Amino acid sequence: MSESVVALHNVNIYQGNTLVLQDVNFTVNKGEFVYLVGKTGTGKSSLLKTLYGELSLREGTGIVVGFNLKDMNWKTVPFLRRNLGVIFQDFQLLTDRNVYENLKFVLKATGWKDEKLMDEKINDVLDKVGLKSKGFKMPFEMSGGEQQRVDIARALLNSPKLILADEPTGNLDPETSDEIMQLLFQIAKDYGASIIMATHDFIVINRYPSRMLKTERARVIDSANYQQQTESQIL
Repeated sequence: MSESVVALHNVNIYQGNTLVLQDVNFTVNKGEFVYLVGKTGTGKSSLLKTLYGELSLREGTGIVVGFNLKDMNWKTVPFLRRNLGVIFQDFQLLTDRNVYENLKFVLKATGWKDEKLMDEKINDVLDKVGLKSKGFKMPFEMSGGEQQRVDIARALLNSPKLILADEPTGNLDPETSDEIMQLLFQIAKDYGASIIMATHDFIVINRYPSRMLKTERARVIDSANYQQQTESQIL
């Protein structure tokens, strides 16, 4: 039996007092790669924010990497996030320090103390994303693809069970997007990490097909429930 990393049951998601998504039901298993698609304003970001504890879960049941979202508060959210990796479209790297120091900052912020272990971990994740020799570089000295790889390395620092990727190929050219997608699928395989990737890039989806969750009319439609439909019908 597969181990579930995300399980939402009868979940309603709100932004303020506005109901954004209703009756959300889906499960993501260990090592699974899932696309999150939908037009702007249909709730993709709200769903991601709920999964990493930025939006409180008011109605329904939500378990993410073993944490009950209903129990989350400002004291417990950091423990949830230590089991998550988040990859941003705009990288959000600290511009005043090099790649190595960017990664070390995250480790210290999440409770790491041992200098030797931190050094080993940083070298390990940089090697994983193909940047082992680039730790000394400043973000502004790197291409968009390299900065996205640093962002992915940062997401891997605490060996997450779940990676949430928000438009990770949105600012990249097609060739670089291909490289990032191959890297993400490899990470899911090697780490056994589940990945939920929000994207508008249907060229990427067609090249790297996988299960899809689509936000539409305040609902989340799961392609796993529509195996008889063609991919074009789901899109």
